[in-house]
Amino acid sequence: MHAATPLAAALDVADWRRRTSETYAQVRALAPQDPEGAHAVWVQQRDELFAFHPASPLSADARADFVGLDVAPYDPAYRFEVEVQPAGAQRLDVTTGTDGVVGFDRVGTVDLGDLGRLTLWSLRGYAGGLFLPVRDALAGRGTFGGGRYVLDTVKGADLGCDHVGRLVVDLNFAYNPSCAYDPSWSCPLPTRANTLAAELPVGERTPALP
Repeated sequence: MHAATPLAAALDVADWRRRTSETYAQVRALAPQDPEGAHAVWVQQRDELFAFHPASPLSADARADFVGLDVAPYDPAYRFEVEVQPAGAQRLDVTTGTDGVVGFDRVGTVDLGDLGRLTLWSLRGYAGGLFLPVRDALAGRGTFGGGRYVLDTVKGADLGCDHVGRLVVDLNFAYNPSCAYDPSWSCPLPTRANTLAAELPVGERTPALP
């Protein structure tokens, strides 16, 4: 976190989200023809944000030694186009140190074949947004122990839908929440409903910090 006035910090975070949305717009445009190329764009632009953006969750020391996020090579076996299956109403309230109680409503589930099933949430409150976190069997020994995010559309992390309206869930784009890099951030993390018994050896790996 940078030392900045509240106004400057708020503008920096807004710009981070704007740039994130622009990155995912490029990903959605490119991925149907070239998902591996779209993934490369995502990696490169996230590296730039982490290295140079004032809202980067990396500390000054971590940025000084930063050579890029640790991201696994793209594997098309972990890309899914799925129908969202209806599920009964359920609420999830996550208490955070910085944002108070963050509320989510279950909107359905997505079936990822042999990997298992994940719950898809909608952020309760103004603006809404789809939220799909995941924790896998490598958590704490290869991937971040708290879990990762695949979709968080309120922040622009949106992989879109295919031509018949199925949701794109590409686990190669699983990324670490900001709290993985700086504990002063407070992040909603996956619960049992978003925990897989399978290993997910794709996406961002556990960050190496100084």
